[in-house]
Amino acid sequence: MARQGRRGATLQEIAQETGVSVATVSRVARGVGQVSEDTRRRVLAAIERHDFRPSRLGRGLAQRSHGALGIVFPGLSGPYYSEVIGGFEEEAVRAQLAVVILGTHLLRESGELVRETAARVDGLAVMGGVLPDELVDRLRDRGDPVVLLASRPRAGIPTVRTENVSSFDRLTRHLLVDHGYGRLTFVGDPDSSPDAGYRWRGFTQAHRHVRAGTPESPVRVGLTQSDGFIAVDRLLDAGPPPRALVCANDETAIGAVLALLDKGHRVPQDVAVTGFDDIPMAGLPVSGLTTVRQPMRELGRETGRLLLSRIDGSGPGAADLVLETQLVIRGSCGCGAV
Repeated sequence: MARQGRRGATLQEIAQETGVSVATVSRVARGVGQVSEDTRRRVLAAIERHDFRPSRLGRGLAQRSHGALGIVFPGLSGPYYSEVIGGFEEEAVRAQLAVVILGTHLLRESGELVRETAARVDGLAVMGGVLPDELVDRLRDRGDPVVLLASRPRAGIPTVRTENVSSFDRLTRHLLVDHGYGRLTFVGDPDSSPDAGYRWRGFTQAHRHVRAGTPESPVRVGLTQSDGFIAVDRLLDAGPPPRALVCANDETAIGAVLALLDKGHRVPQDVAVTGFDDIPMAGLPVSGLTTVRQPMRELGRETGRLLLSRIDGSGPGAADLVLETQLVIRGSCGCGAV
C-alpha cells in the first residue's frame, strides 16, 4: 500500500531498506544495468510498497527523453582525449545511452554550441578551462546535470580530476635531487588548462622545497607533438639548452625529443626530457619516456558514473573526486643511461 500523508520514499531510503546501494536502486528503477533477479524483485517490491517515484531527471532518463550524454572538450585529437572519451562511453553504453561529443576548439561561438548541445542530451560533462565559469554556472542554475572533469572544483558542481601537484613535485625533485640537474625548463602553458596550471605549481613547489632557486619562466606552448617540436627547436636556436625539459604532457615531450635529436643533442646524456600522462607511445623502447601515469580511461568512467548519478538524482550535489597518479621512471631522465 502506498504511504499516506507524507512524501514518497527517496532512493537512499529504498537502498537502506533493501540492503543495496543507491546505484542499484537507480538501475532497477530505470530498468538498466545488470542486477540479480532476487535483488531486482526485492527492490521492485520496496518501490511498489512505498509508491516510490524517481525524480524528474530520473524519469527523463528512464523515458529516454534524449537518450544521450554529452561531453565537451577543447579538441578531439590525441591519445589523452580518446582514452577519456573511451571510458566515458563505456558508462554511457552500460546505461544504454548514446554519447554526443563536442570539440569547441575554443571558438568564440562555443558557448552557443554548448547550450545547444545541453538541450539535446540528458546531462553534460565539461572539461575544465573549455568554458567560461559564468556559462558553467548558468547551466547548473537552470537545472542541467553537469559534471566537470580535469577541472578546478567549482561550487555546486561535481568534479572528477587526477592528482597533478604532488606527482609533478616528485618528478621535478627526481631531476633536481636524484640526478642533480641544475637548470630545468618547464615546457607548457600553465594558463591553458587547470591541469597544466597544477603541474606548473608542482614544478615551482619542488624548486622551493629543495631550495633550488626560482625556476625560469615556462616555454608556453600547446599540448601537441608539433607544438613541442617547434617550441624546443626555437629554444635551441636561441641559446644553450637547459639540462632537462620538464614537459606538461607526453605529446609535447615526444616533440621535444625529436627537436633535440634533429639538432644533434643526445637524450638524456645532453638533455633529459620528461612528460605526463603515460600514453602508449611513452612506454616504447625507442621513447623510454619518464613520465607520470594518470588513469585517463578511469577519469572518463568516473565522470560518466557521476553524471549518471546526477541525472537520476542519486548522486551528490557537489563532489570532488581526485584519482591518484604514479611516477614512472624510464630512461629519458637519465636513469640507466650510459
